[in-house]
Amino acid sequence: MDLVLNPVAAIGRGVLSACRVVGELMLFALDGLSHLVRPPFYARLFLRQLIEIAYFSLPVVSLTAIFTGMVLALQSYTGFARFNAEGAVANVVVLSITRELGPVIASLMVAGRIGASFAAEIGTMRVTDQIDALTTLSTNPMKYLVTPRLVAGVLALPFLVLVADILGVMGGWLIGTTKLGFNSAGYLKATMDFLEFMDVVSGLVKAAVFGFVITLMGCWCGYNSRGGAQGVGAATTTAVVASSILILAFDYILTEMFFAR
Repeated sequence: MDLVLNPVAAIGRGVLSACRVVGELMLFALDGLSHLVRPPFYARLFLRQLIEIAYFSLPVVSLTAIFTGMVLALQSYTGFARFNAEGAVANVVVLSITRELGPVIASLMVAGRIGASFAAEIGTMRVTDQIDALTTLSTNPMKYLVTPRLVAGVLALPFLVLVADILGVMGGWLIGTTKLGFNSAGYLKATMDFLEFMDVVSGLVKAAVFGFVITLMGCWCGYNSRGGAQGVGAATTTAVVASSILILAFDYILTEMFFAR
């Protein structure tokens, strides 16, 4: 009997633990967002985080996007050449970049950089009792540490994804015109004719959701870290891994909402 009940009990404990974590995360997010409507709002901290996320993430996002566009053009041309459909390369590149690869690749790069940074910074403050010191000084840690980062993440990621879309399409254009023999004007015309407004909007909406997920997981993992330097390291790893998984999960959900028929 125990051979049957023990695995069932283990599964039950796992489900309850997952539900508890999800509940704590939701309450944490609601608490952070609630401070948007309760003054004061630390505008200087918000601007600093906005610059940290948007401006300093530009190099890695730009390089990733342009090389992604190049590889996508090459692989599409190789596949379409088997069916004499090389002219569809521009269409596939712009559709893939704006709908999926731009938001997802840019967000994964930002998750590795910003999610880890936030978790390490806030986690260090937690294990060194700096967060408790903020409370002692009558400063709400959620309002001071979490809310500016959440807002900055939601606003910064669409900007980064817009840049990634432009550079990704440009990467495909560069390869198409310099290596694959496409006419520049014809390639650009095919790109603009095939591109729809909803393709760009859906990518930007995804970016805003992904930005919230990245900053939320970074702040939550850091805020709840325990156990000194080892705990901060574990929180940093958890923030990056959880953010990456949630980005891919929400990407599917949002794609289903936007384009499922």
